[in-house]
Amino acid sequence: MMYAANLFEDKVALVTGGRSGIGYGIAEALLKLGAKVAICSRKEAPLAEAAEQLSKLGPCRYQACDIRDGAQVERLAERIKSEYGRLDLLVNNAGGQFPSLARAISDNGWNAVINTNLNGTFYVSRIMAEHFFIPQASGNIVNIIVNMARGFPGMAHTGAARAGVENLTKSLAQEWATYNVRVNCVAPGTIISSGLHTYAEPVKALLEEMKADNLMGRHGRVEEVANAVLFLASPLSSYTSGTTLYVDGLDHLHSDRMRLVNGVRSS
Repeated sequence: MMYAANLFEDKVALVTGGRSGIGYGIAEALLKLGAKVAICSRKEAPLAEAAEQLSKLGPCRYQACDIRDGAQVERLAERIKSEYGRLDLLVNNAGGQFPSLARAISDNGWNAVINTNLNGTFYVSRIMAEHFFIPQASGNIVNIIVNMARGFPGMAHTGAARAGVENLTKSLAQEWATYNVRVNCVAPGTIISSGLHTYAEPVKALLEEMKADNLMGRHGRVEEVANAVLFLASPLSSYTSGTTLYVDGLDHLHSDRMRLVNGVRSS
């Protein structure tokens, strides 16, 4: 770790989707640098297990929360207020998607992804800003999106949702600058994390082809995404807001965007 060990001392962070994968890695990194961390996700049992492991590194609280439900997010804000009295950093990491050709995505499938990835991000951002960031006149939001700079064929639902989040980031960064609130995005490429295990075998096979196509010759690591979040969450980026930092080994410039579609079609 190249950051100062006390970089986030006395800071309170909320990481949505913090029970596994990239979210867990971000929570872990923040705790190692002195932050107090709250994590949330929908399923309480695995969330509690994650919090127990993370608590070995520092203060970590958890609460089950469906970010698509504003009332649940309000309760989460009240819990953070009662536990810590403030919130300094929000990492909007929670989301979900599945590989599919656009014509095969049902209305329910489309709405589920849009509601989680876009609407949920907005609800949590707005509610935490109203409870904490705006009254405090300070705050920081980092939104985890995806590599969708040239579209996301094979996952049109999440590409559309995350593009919405990126535009929302630009809007909120401007509206809330007067309250000393910064808002940025991190856009991971293909990252080796627990989330990849949910994909079907043909998609997993495609991952090996994608690695060979990457200009750096590999997939990314969770800690590389976490390090980008730490930078945007810290005073080191104090003059940066409304931007997107890609952590993808140049895939947003170079990768074959139709590889997933062609793989799904042939499976």
